[in-house]
Amino acid sequence: MFPGQASQYVGMAKELYAHSDEVKALYKLASQEIGEDIAKLSFDGPQEKLKETRFTQPAILLHSLAVLKILNSSLPRFDYACGHSLGEYGALAVTGVMSFEDAIKAVVKRASLMEEACRKNPGTMAAIIGLDENQVAKVCQDASKSGIVVPANFNSKKQIVISGEIEAVKSACELAKSAGAKRALLLEVGGAFHSPLMQSAREGLKKYLDNVKFNEPTSPVIANVTAQPVKNALEIKKLLVEQITAPVKWSHTMAFLAKNSVTTVFEIGPGKVLSGMAKRDMQAEKIVNLDTLTDVEAFSTVAA
Repeated sequence: MFPGQASQYVGMAKELYAHSDEVKALYKLASQEIGEDIAKLSFDGPQEKLKETRFTQPAILLHSLAVLKILNSSLPRFDYACGHSLGEYGALAVTGVMSFEDAIKAVVKRASLMEEACRKNPGTMAAIIGLDENQVAKVCQDASKSGIVVPANFNSKKQIVISGEIEAVKSACELAKSAGAKRALLLEVGGAFHSPLMQSAREGLKKYLDNVKFNEPTSPVIANVTAQPVKNALEIKKLLVEQITAPVKWSHTMAFLAKNSVTTVFEIGPGKVLSGMAKRDMQAEKIVNLDTLTDVEAFSTVAA
C-alpha cells in the first residue's frame, strides 16, 4: 500500500536520500520537472510550503520510490498493490506499469494540474465521522442546493470525506451533524479533490497520459475508482484519469483484500495512515511500515 496526500512531514526521506545515489537521481529528475529543489523542501520545509499540492504529491511519491530503490531485491513478494489517490502511482511503479521516472513526471504534471484547478474553482473538503455511505450521499444531495458537494474518499465504513464548493461543504457539515454524525470537520486542503471541480485537471491529465507508455502489471493493481484488481494497461490508464474526479473507494479496497485472504500489509512511504486503517478495518495479522532507512534496513536484514 502506498500513502497519499496528508502523509507528508518535514524531514521525510532525508536518510534514504543520503544513503543512495539512485535515490538522489530520482530527486534530481523531480526537481528539474518542478523547477524547485524538492529534496531541500522535503528535508527542511517549511511545512506550509510542503503542504502545497504541487510539492506534496511529488514529495510523497519520491519517498515511496526511495524505499523501493533501497529495498531492491529485498522487496517482499506481494499478491496485490494499491495506493490511496496519489499513492496509486506508487502501486503502478512497483508493478512495472510505469517506470519510476515516468511515474515522477506524471505526478508532477498531475499535481500542477490539480493546483491550477483549485485556483480556477475554489473548493474544500470535510471529514464526516459516524455516518454510513447512504447517509453521507443523502447529506450531499440535500446540501447541493448550495452548490457542488460529493463524497470524495470512502476511507472506512464510518469515515467519509466530502468535497466541493465551500458553502455547499459547510452546509453538508451542518446537515451531517443534524443526521447524527459524531463529527463533521473542514479539512485544511487546497481545494475540492475528487470532485467535479477537478474536471480541468482530469482533461489535462488524459492529454498528458495519452503519450505515456503503460505496461501490463506484474501483479494486479486495485484501482481507487472500482476497488477491483486491474491487469490491463489501457484500463489502468483510463481509471487513473477517472480517479481525478471520482471518489477514492479505500474502504471497499480493504474489504476486497480481506475477502481475498490478505493477512499481511506493507505500507511503503511516509507515515502510518494506511496501516492504521488496515489494522482497524481489515484486521490484518501483520502490518509492516517501511518509511525510514531504519525500517528498510531492519526489514532487509530479516528478509536476508
